[in-house]
Amino acid sequence: MSANLVIWITGASSGIGEALTYAFAKRGVKLIISARRAEELQRVKAACAGNPENIFILPIDLEFHQQASSWYEKAKNAFGTPDILINNGGIGHLGPALQMQNDVEHKVFNINFWGQVALTKVVLPDMMARGRGKIVIISSLLGHYGSANLAAYAGSKHALLGYFESVREEVKSTGVRFLLVSPGFVNTNVTLNSLTENGTAYNKNSVAQEKGMSPTKFAQKLIKKIDSNASYAYIGGLELFAIPFKRIAPRFFYALYSWMAAKAKKNN
Repeated sequence: MSANLVIWITGASSGIGEALTYAFAKRGVKLIISARRAEELQRVKAACAGNPENIFILPIDLEFHQQASSWYEKAKNAFGTPDILINNGGIGHLGPALQMQNDVEHKVFNINFWGQVALTKVVLPDMMARGRGKIVIISSLLGHYGSANLAAYAGSKHALLGYFESVREEVKSTGVRFLLVSPGFVNTNVTLNSLTENGTAYNKNSVAQEKGMSPTKFAQKLIKKIDSNASYAYIGGLELFAIPFKRIAPRFFYALYSWMAAKAKKNN
């Protein structure tokens, strides 16, 4: 990977995005790092190796994706058109669909889906014009199957795969590549920060999340996929077998999945 590359990472203030920022900073590339909290982005920048002038902090809130054009202008003014856009920003929720307030579900979709769409649509034309670039889309295992109490989250992750597989087909002759990523369990705060039915933070992590792959290890594996010409990346542990299992035997998959969820709830 050339040190002259410009990489824009959303969700860079924690978890996977933070780990990617540290890993790419060691390579000496130019980084645009984005998240809602400017102070957390400053913390991440201060912890990076290499030249701090190679890191531009661009606070954004993906919920307000209508501002994507102005965000992109700031990014271009800093380092020019990104060579790689990593759409990593996202949010979780927990609660039954019938109890989930509509504005909470809208927020989940605005951040997880429409935010990624908006950023991609403002960056993509410039990538196409110069005949190169890469868009990385972070979906989830739950982009491949549904789960009780996670309807909007799973829906937004399903939508990412369907939408960007379609866009990839539309622009496949332009030189711009798409990498669709489905992480398994990664030890981040995504469950801890998930929204409840009324929009407050859940403030409790899941056991699966806590036992998941470290963000540092995940970032290393993802960067190898970014360096390659891969179109898909499935990164995680044994939980990844859920994807083919559900496709091959969906009724058996959901019977087992429900039993495991009930057992886990009982043990908690």
